[in-house]
Amino acid sequence: MSLSTSHDELTDTPHPASPPSRSARERVIRLVGALGIVVTGVLTFVGAWDRRWVADDGLIVLRTVRNLLAGNGPVFNAGERVETNTSAAWTYVVWFFGWLSGVRLEYVVLTIALVLTTAAVVIAMIGTSALHRGRGHLLLPAGALVYIAVPPARDFATSGLETCLVIFWLAVTWLLMVRWSERDRTPSTRSVLWLAFWGGLSPLVRPELVIVGGIALLMIFVATPGWRAKAAIVAAAGIVPVGYQIWRMGYYALPYPNTAVSKDAGGSKWAQGLTYLWNLVGPYALWVPLVLLIVGAALLVRKVRVARPTLAWIRTPAAVIAFALVSGLISLVYAVRVGGDFMHGRTLLPALFLLLLPVSVVPIRLARAGVVGLLLWLGVVVWAAFAANTLGMPQGTTVGRSGIVDERAFYALNTGHEHPILASDYLDYPRMRAMVQTIEDTPDGGLLLPAAAYTYWDVVPPPLPIPPGGAEHIVYYLNLGMTSMNVGLDVRVLDQMGLAYPLASHTVRLDDGRIGHDKSLYPDWVVADTGMVDIHPFMPAYLDEEWVADAKAALTCPQIQELLTSYRSDLTRARFVQNFKHAFDLAAFRFDRVPAYELQECNLTPPPNGTTN
Repeated sequence: MSLSTSHDELTDTPHPASPPSRSARERVIRLVGALGIVVTGVLTFVGAWDRRWVADDGLIVLRTVRNLLAGNGPVFNAGERVETNTSAAWTYVVWFFGWLSGVRLEYVVLTIALVLTTAAVVIAMIGTSALHRGRGHLLLPAGALVYIAVPPARDFATSGLETCLVIFWLAVTWLLMVRWSERDRTPSTRSVLWLAFWGGLSPLVRPELVIVGGIALLMIFVATPGWRAKAAIVAAAGIVPVGYQIWRMGYYALPYPNTAVSKDAGGSKWAQGLTYLWNLVGPYALWVPLVLLIVGAALLVRKVRVARPTLAWIRTPAAVIAFALVSGLISLVYAVRVGGDFMHGRTLLPALFLLLLPVSVVPIRLARAGVVGLLLWLGVVVWAAFAANTLGMPQGTTVGRSGIVDERAFYALNTGHEHPILASDYLDYPRMRAMVQTIEDTPDGGLLLPAAAYTYWDVVPPPLPIPPGGAEHIVYYLNLGMTSMNVGLDVRVLDQMGLAYPLASHTVRLDDGRIGHDKSLYPDWVVADTGMVDIHPFMPAYLDEEWVADAKAALTCPQIQELLTSYRSDLTRARFVQNFKHAFDLAAFRFDRVPAYELQECNLTPPPNGTTN
């Protein structure tokens, strides 16, 4: 059992091809290897199906897809150019199959997720099997079993989020890199350019995957001779992400998705990140199979002489194995640095998948020396059976001090549906039916704010005169997915965290806020921004007339005006150019969520009925 399987692979000596053989032993080896891949693929599909669901955050993606299908563009609210989905690629994959099939989007995304997750595990195992081809070892599933045994891996196999696409991209990258590294053949120009193109998609699949894609591209760039060939690699890798980046900066006025602004993805919360790491490792004793796999690898490679790294060494199986491990470690460190996530295990899954790629299958020698390896493999299997039957994060339905929850268990409990998949399933979540009813009961329109009780919503009415057909409805609530997918596209849905509301995402981060929920815009700003009636008794008692007046004045701050104009004004050529030029400045802009403080910061005079403290 090993991370690297032979002296020939770790040095630059090509391994001679074995002569064709139809011996019973070789047929058994091939059959066992193929059977292991098939069985693991079936287990992956069954495990994902058993925990199938679509998360509230997954429904956020579908709102953008609905707008795309309706002709409103890749936006969350019609008329507001905001990129609410972290994965641009996932948005368009769902859009394409939704357009092609015409099937309800929740079922489309569930089907895609099941297929991509299963394919990712199978492709990963095929790639690793290729490292051991022709060496006379039994190839048994190991790392792949570890991955699918972890409950969050099966939870986010579906969920409507991009995790399935992420691990699929990683698996294909791994397979392409393994094939590129084969020393008994020279990779064709077409295969190298395809690998470069695929690696270049990394930031569109998910921004932090640029770590993985960047390392892969650097390896093939360095290993490929000739500047003309190198230029072709750069062109193939950059054509889609660079083109999209130019469009993104002009269209959205940001150099990255608005979610990165909302969560301040460039910040660091090491302590929270370590808590998040243990929150995944601890409940399932995940360290056990990792130790077993490391020990098994060490037993085989302990006497192997490793060749001195050279340019030629870059295109070897050993270098590709190092690529997966280094990429996985860097990805792990990055996830810990930013504090992880509020969803149990989710943002650590790509790093775990990467680290397990080289041992997704392991070679077992058909000799006495293979007994130890077989015992270690049996230990992994026993652990996998234990982990697969663990319900999930302990007390995962409660938002405790860590801020981390078992998202699937939380929503299954609070909706009363074991498998909440359809947006309508979330009508059984607190406040949702009341929201729909409130919109029906207020034909004049207005701003809906969540009341203290779950059975009704406070409504701030629009000013007179009411236009024919009524003013627009605006819902201001944290759970964007379930709200936006249970109302029409004519209803504007905003959130205090800022995923779909740049006015909130550009506020200063709360240092002690719940991880992933580090912004919280006061509703007084929303009353001012939407132009609703700003006096009592038309506003709820918890809103302050002076705060609303201050917010109205603060909205005239030139920087805030520039922010609002960047995504609300008509997209002319001049606006596109202006957005492109100022995208990085707008991304860095932050203001104080207390209106009076922002007035002081912007050197504006408070209104007569406003306050300065």
